[in-house]
Amino acid sequence: MRILAAIQRGGGRRRVWQKVVAMAGVAAMAGLLASPAQAVPSYARQTGAECAACHVGSFGPQLTPYGIKFKIGGYTDTDGKEGKIPLSAMLVANITRTAKNVSEGDKVEHYDTNNNAAVQEGSLFLAGRLADNVGAFVQSTYSGVERKWSLDQVDVRYARTLQLGGKETTLGLSLNSNPTLTDPFNTLGQWRFPYTSSDFGGGFGPSPLVESLGGSVAGANAYAFFDNSIYAELGLYNTLSKTGLNMINAGDAGRFKGLGTYGRVAYFKDMKKDNFSIGLFGFNASLQPDRGDLGTADRYRDLGIDAAYQYLGNRQHVFSVNASYVKEWQTLNYTNGVLGESDSGKGSINQFRVATSYHYNQTWGATAGLFDTRGNSDATRNGTSAAPRDGVSSLSGTPNTSGYVLQADVTPWGKEGSWLSPWANVRLGIQYTGYSRYMGGSSYLDADHNERRASDNNTTMLFLWTSI
Repeated sequence: MRILAAIQRGGGRRRVWQKVVAMAGVAAMAGLLASPAQAVPSYARQTGAECAACHVGSFGPQLTPYGIKFKIGGYTDTDGKEGKIPLSAMLVANITRTAKNVSEGDKVEHYDTNNNAAVQEGSLFLAGRLADNVGAFVQSTYSGVERKWSLDQVDVRYARTLQLGGKETTLGLSLNSNPTLTDPFNTLGQWRFPYTSSDFGGGFGPSPLVESLGGSVAGANAYAFFDNSIYAELGLYNTLSKTGLNMINAGDAGRFKGLGTYGRVAYFKDMKKDNFSIGLFGFNASLQPDRGDLGTADRYRDLGIDAAYQYLGNRQHVFSVNASYVKEWQTLNYTNGVLGESDSGKGSINQFRVATSYHYNQTWGATAGLFDTRGNSDATRNGTSAAPRDGVSSLSGTPNTSGYVLQADVTPWGKEGSWLSPWANVRLGIQYTGYSRYMGGSSYLDADHNERRASDNNTTMLFLWTSI
């Protein structure tokens, strides 16, 4: 039941956040979504293009039009030369300091109450062209904080380009492990800013179900990209068995009753010097959190809108802005009707995110983002009418969490003629996360039932993120 409560209230991004939740005080799904979004050098070696050709700032998930089309094309574009091996590796290390120490009982195992340095993760990738029309992005990660391996991201694609009505059209099929992983514009949950974050941070509040399933589901998505403008995607998902989850060390969200459905439509316009996209997406699923009691399920319906604008110019000064809003409607037949763990049979989440960035010479970057997540008032689910659950208690009865993220970084390589290009890339940065509200307001109760301010979770992180 703790996983269900985490989905409803906290929706974090990686399984290790179950510990971080208790430490920092937000309920989080034991998922795998916080793995940094990748610009793996195996793609650069395959295409013969510099990392900056696909990625704004030469690194990370912000894609240029070329990068968008490379992903839609199934990761198969190539310079025609043989002998390319679609393998890459990544390492992320960081130092994290929060404004106030956590208690001894709440600290992450093997680490201190504050000022923690960690090799947060190391990943191996199968990333690139596997056959003429088949490509892959598969990531297996060792968490240096949780100290175990997992298979956290899978996206294997078949894509073919043809003419429909005299217009170039790409048709594709993706077999994947995460509904938002497939997004070609990289504006949805898996890919949004911040692109890397500390396992010792406080998180960003509740997440809708569509963003809380990474690694615990398997999906088949069909998609089409018409005239380099109109994108449409439809996917069907099912949860993995307990055996499957154990094999890949994924968190267990429960079992779908029937199949989960995912849909995405977007309009994209590339004007060479700049481009924009606007889209809609949705997810619908009935979740049975107790695999031993499969008669009644909670129902989740997510609907979102997103938009992005990017100015590339001559690539010396690059500006971008990305925004998304998601509304989730929850019908809590199991949580309320069977368990009695909510005040009402209805619930909701409203999530808004926006980020804007500037990069100079594809090397120096600055990004600022806002996050605001709100849920309905429910004293039972959010811990105010009983002992703290999952580490925290709301004083207002809501899980509302909001704040901002500031980041400055430098990516010295990744351009044509860079050292070891296209065999290595690295980003160094500093990131600050500030909270105005946390678990309902300016203060909340921690795991020891002591009052803690939202700003006590303000986090400074220095990071090194490198790939080969």
